[in-house]
Amino acid sequence: MRTRIARLASFFIVSGLLLPSLVFAEDFTATVHKYPYRIPDLTVIGSPTIYTIQPKDTLLDIARRNGLGFNSVRLLYPKMDAWIPPKGKRIFVPTFFVLPPSKHHQLVVNIPEMRIYFFNQADSTVQSYPIGIGVEGWECPVGDFFVNYKTDHPTWYVPASLQAKYGMKSMPPGEDNPLGDYIMKFSAGDYGVHGTAMPWGVGRLVSHGCIRCYPECIKILYPQVPLKTKIELIYQPIKFGQRNGRIFVQSFPDVYNKIPNYAQYALDTLSQSPFAKVVDEQKLMVAISLQNGVPTDVTKDNFKDDSLKLVEMTQ
Repeated sequence: MRTRIARLASFFIVSGLLLPSLVFAEDFTATVHKYPYRIPDLTVIGSPTIYTIQPKDTLLDIARRNGLGFNSVRLLYPKMDAWIPPKGKRIFVPTFFVLPPSKHHQLVVNIPEMRIYFFNQADSTVQSYPIGIGVEGWECPVGDFFVNYKTDHPTWYVPASLQAKYGMKSMPPGEDNPLGDYIMKFSAGDYGVHGTAMPWGVGRLVSHGCIRCYPECIKILYPQVPLKTKIELIYQPIKFGQRNGRIFVQSFPDVYNKIPNYAQYALDTLSQSPFAKVVDEQKLMVAISLQNGVPTDVTKDNFKDDSLKLVEMTQ
């Protein structure tokens, strides 16, 4: 195992994704990570992490401590016990991301990725936070909208279909309020980006179409987003990006079953990207077969199979 981690670290160093020093917090706090971006030549942000599983850790704890949703670790370790992972085991944590395609570079929600991106055009930096999304039948909308309402400590006006369950028509602010401490509604009806009283739902299909953030993440994001900010909700399970001259693909499951042929979709997405001539299609097919949400180097070159060390790591 130690050898595989060493190989993985070496691969990312070669690819320009240096491993950061690790700091573990006792409580769940979020640090603002502002990553530089340049479209189109710097569109892979962050760095991978090697994490040592601590006593009493769950995969949900590990995800949250590292700024990820539960889906990010479950996709990578589907056979690991989510509640009692092996104490002391060193695991790879995918704390790096391919930026989603965007028209406006303001707020972008990538639904199948279960992640929101905030582009600060003033200093050409981007932040990224995990989210929970709508369950099947209550899917998040797709389209271009704008933020048209913001408030802290919101009252939740309970939908008629849930009033019998909760025994009320409205719920005042408080720790049980499912909207959390902050909400930003956008011009798609009654949808919004908000906190949550159930943080373990981040990285899952849990809502009635709204975007749920960890309490510590919405607290950071909320004050930075002014009214009229444009927000794009996209459905992009496969993304291509570039860093240090290398091309990466990041792929996720088709959570709403919108894509009849995933492999063909990958090829079609590639053909519409500026990287079509420099991607090795064989490497691409291996990467998308996993759909594990990890950016993987698929550059066409003579580096043998170095870019597939990550695949080996996660088998």
